[in-house]
Amino acid sequence: MLAIDAAAHSSPWRRVHPAVKGTLFGGLLACALVLPVWPGAALSALAALAVGFGPARVPPRAFARAAWVPLLFVLTGAVTMLVSVGGPDAVLAWAPDGWRRAAEVAGRAAAALCCQLMFAFSTPLADLLPRLARLGLPTALVETVALTYRMLFVLLDTARRIRTAQAGRLGYQTRAAWVRSLGVLGAAVFVRSFERARRMRRGLECRGYEGELTVLVDTPPVRPAALLAAALPPLSVAAAALHPGMWP
Repeated sequence: MLAIDAAAHSSPWRRVHPAVKGTLFGGLLACALVLPVWPGAALSALAALAVGFGPARVPPRAFARAAWVPLLFVLTGAVTMLVSVGGPDAVLAWAPDGWRRAAEVAGRAAAALCCQLMFAFSTPLADLLPRLARLGLPTALVETVALTYRMLFVLLDTARRIRTAQAGRLGYQTRAAWVRSLGVLGAAVFVRSFERARRMRRGLECRGYEGELTVLVDTPPVRPAALLAAALPPLSVAAAALHPGMWP
């Protein structure tokens, strides 16, 4: 199981209705994207981190492992805004207002990433998908995502087993052996994924599949007080960001 899924299933917020968590982190995400970067995006990120590391008890180490690659991608994209190509003075030159645009893009993206990861670390996808179908999302799309999500763990376990067997046979001792073993690993996982998909389709047909999978989901009640409490942090961030003269 992936670290995000393991943390989501063991989170103390597992029993909290996804609508409540969606109101909280979705509202903070909207603040990060709509409000000014300073202080809107900064306050949204701080609020999401405070709630995630506090009541939701998201493991900081797992969060750091999940966030560093997207953050590196964000920073790499922001660096390109510091230069301009094909200007009148030089082919490559510093952009006049590049640092401001780079900081805005990086700030918004980092804040949005924090909000999304905190929601993912506290809400298992298996609890979210059936409710998306009830909200009107096409059933075929929801079931495709669910089956792909479940198959992902099977394929990851298959790849891990094959790689362990290859390593036991010294398949990664040299660079040439590493490349050859990696190619064999990819080919084996590709073939087995098609075989498992064929068997899954046949199993669904034998069970009378007619276009919809019936799944029982534990539905805790949505309390208006919980929704109101979840909306308070985004509203507070919006009020603090839009209050004139409060921030430099």
